[in-house]
Amino acid sequence: MLKKNILFLLACLCITTIALADHHITRGPDIGEIYFVGPTSTGEGIYHSTDFGETAVCVDSISEVISICADKTPGCLYRIRIPDALYFSSNYGNYGSWVFRHNDISAILSGIQGGWVFNGKASHSEDYGSNFIYHANNGYFGSLKSVEIGSRDSVGYALSHTAIPDSIYLLTSYDNFENLEIKYVFSWHWSHNISLSRGYEDGELYLYKTTVYEEEKELLYSNDYGESWELKNEFNCPNLPITSIVGGRQPGELYMVVPYIQLGYEIAHIYIYHSLDYGETFTVYHPFSHGPEPYVADFEVSPFSGASPLTVQFTDLSTGENIYSWEWDFDNDGEIDSYEQYPEYTYQDTGYYSVSLTINSMNTATRYNYIHVTGPNVIDEEGDHPEIILNNTPNPFHSETVISYSIPSNIREAEIEIYNIKGQCIRKFKIENEKWKINEVNWNCKDDRGRELGSGIYFCKLSIEKTYIIKKLMLIR
Repeated sequence: MLKKNILFLLACLCITTIALADHHITRGPDIGEIYFVGPTSTGEGIYHSTDFGETAVCVDSISEVISICADKTPGCLYRIRIPDALYFSSNYGNYGSWVFRHNDISAILSGIQGGWVFNGKASHSEDYGSNFIYHANNGYFGSLKSVEIGSRDSVGYALSHTAIPDSIYLLTSYDNFENLEIKYVFSWHWSHNISLSRGYEDGELYLYKTTVYEEEKELLYSNDYGESWELKNEFNCPNLPITSIVGGRQPGELYMVVPYIQLGYEIAHIYIYHSLDYGETFTVYHPFSHGPEPYVADFEVSPFSGASPLTVQFTDLSTGENIYSWEWDFDNDGEIDSYEQYPEYTYQDTGYYSVSLTINSMNTATRYNYIHVTGPNVIDEEGDHPEIILNNTPNPFHSETVISYSIPSNIREAEIEIYNIKGQCIRKFKIENEKWKINEVNWNCKDDRGRELGSGIYFCKLSIEKTYIIKKLMLIR
């Protein structure tokens, strides 16, 4: 089987978009043992692997699988099938071994003891799903986005949102969802797709988040029950369909399942991503393939930014057999700007531009806010200017950074602005220059309305008359 080692900070395998599923991969009781849901040559099925996903056997070709989870007991597997019906297998999920257990089960989570299975935060069973014990859920509020149990007895997590559009709450329980308390508030929109999975050690939690149109993808990690978070990866890829994640049974272990389908199952592949360093790097396995290599649109540009007018060279990196058409949209306005494979285009106006490439009229890659066109008097942050200084420490930072600047003594007024990756101004500082010296501004990682901002890349712009200088900032929550 195909095996690749790849670094994921800025590169990834790009494949056709599929909506995020809650639990389409689950750890088995043994190291290297996983079950996952993915395409077969004719539809969908459940696979079982004992070698970290390098090879896998389809144990049952079954459709409409919403979620699966493995029991701590060897060979025992649960699945939910539409409409919210729980089934149980004591024979590794093989065809003919499934037994109906219960109705009205919406989310299953594998317990840390044999025979224990959770119906989300609502209830749990201690007899392999035959009977359920209901939880009080004291302290819970809002609409549920994702739920997970911890690596030790009684710990549970729930992500929820309310009518406030830009706040998602992590609530943690230490008594099997009898009582929950707010542990962290993410400054994310309620529409973001989010998946949780516990890690190997107590208090470890992984969080995968993507926006609706997958402009941003982030993998975060916590080792203190969700009280603080570390950004582990940004999947800077046009179309990476991570359908589910799950922590493993070794320190730092994480799995991701990435299936895709093209041409009505004429092309169907499954990739398993396996990490032993908390999701910073992955080994990629290819346990199932059907048909030729997929059509995968991808590209790069040079340069990424510069002063107007900016001439950009576009390089096609797409893969697949017999690619015969390329449709470029240089400003993502829905209009085709070029049909060449390696076009060149000159941007006249300043701003951030999203770029799309469609190959063979069937697979599209979009890189959002990919090209930055500045005014003709912009000073590059890596350039040399003897009188203008812009810096910040620390960088990256977690909750606060000090922006230091120095401008010529004859300049009395200037302005510092903070922009997000979409080019939207989120914070402004009016500054005065009394005399020639290094001045400082403290930024508390909030916008002009006092709202906390999420992890990501931001830009600090120091404007002086008709000249400005830009500094890249990295916020990690």
